Amino acid sequence: MKHSIHEELDEIRSRGLFRSTRLISSRQSARVNCNGCDQLLLCSNNYLGLADHPALAAASIRAIEGYGTSSGASRLVSGTMELHEELEQAVAAFKGREAALTFNSGHAANTGIIPALVGRGDLVFSDRLNHASIVDGILLSGARMLRYPHNDFEQLGRLLEKHSGRRRLIVTDGVFSMDGDLAPLAELVELKKQHQALLMVDDAHGSGVMGAQGRGSAELLGVGSDVDIQMGTFGKALGSFGAYAAVSEEIRSLLVNRARSFIFSTSLPPAVLAASLAAVTLVQSTEGDLLRERLAGNTRLFRQGLHDAGFIMPEGSTQIVPVITGSAEITMRFSEALLSEGIFAQGIRPPTVPAGTSRLRFTLMATHDPADLTWSVERISAIGRRLGVL
Repeated sequence: MKHSIHEELDEIRSRGLFRSTRLISSRQSARVNCNGCDQLLLCSNNYLGLADHPALAAASIRAIEGYGTSSGASRLVSGTMELHEELEQAVAAFKGREAALTFNSGHAANTGIIPALVGRGDLVFSDRLNHASIVDGILLSGARMLRYPHNDFEQLGRLLEKHSGRRRLIVTDGVFSMDGDLAPLAELVELKKQHQALLMVDDAHGSGVMGAQGRGSAELLGVGSDVDIQMGTFGKALGSFGAYAAVSEEIRSLLVNRARSFIFSTSLPPAVLAASLAAVTLVQSTEGDLLRERLAGNTRLFRQGLHDAGFIMPEGSTQIVPVITGSAEITMRFSEALLSEGIFAQGIRPPTVPAGTSRLRFTLMATHDPADLTWSVERISAIGRRLGVL
């Protein structure tokens, strides 16, 4: 081979970008057993701590006992199970939409939804910091992608004025996964109305967490009924697995007929569907309200502590708290030092983030003990000073 796999891996290592997995030998709780050691988990998207909640586990067990372990095939081949329909009805009601459709992951949702909605001759207007799965979906669609500067709705407006196509789609994260800030959804809704475009919001990191009832960033910003496609996941705040699109009946029908990741995949199994359904119910309950309050309190405590220590952090108020460290090498040294202190927090490097903006991406959970968070801020600050980040 002109450029062997061995040489490619050596190049990745030389740039400080080599990735490997860490072994977890416990539940995904606030503390985990990582590589044989007890660690405070500060890099999980299990924001409400539902991944080991008894209600979700019990629902999964009942589903296995009643329906078995697999859905058997694609829903268009072996049929839709009752649990698929129950979950989709619950999601549609939760999001205030006519209908919903489940997918096997957030990536499968975005790479299925976008090509189903747009193709050659169409335009997609995408925030420059959108998740990689959105970019993948746009590339698969064959539509022309026009990227606008992060959250710059004025520049987006100018692009919409300048470019026309058969169909135009604006797509954005609701909560941006690496910076932890919110999209300006009210302004995007106005632009989509003004320019007769569709608006899609990937609310993977907002669903269950944002808004008075946890319905997501669109609820928080008061535009839930104006977003054409609300994509969300069950695998983060909802503590399960898979994803969904909350949409109109018409768009749902189009997705059933055009979304390849829906058509050509064995559908989610009963245990996962039941856990997700239990989670959707739970987040709308009094317990869900309490968990969101705890998460908000933990987020304020942790953010303020790191801010007072002097770390560079993008502005934001969500449970995603990035600390900018600069180089990939320093970032990974920082992450390893934290692990040796009993804190599991992943370093984020290119290509996930732009060169020069490598960071530690801390994420808070409702089930974190505030005393543990105060202790972790002290240790993070001490290591930051030692590595010259502070």
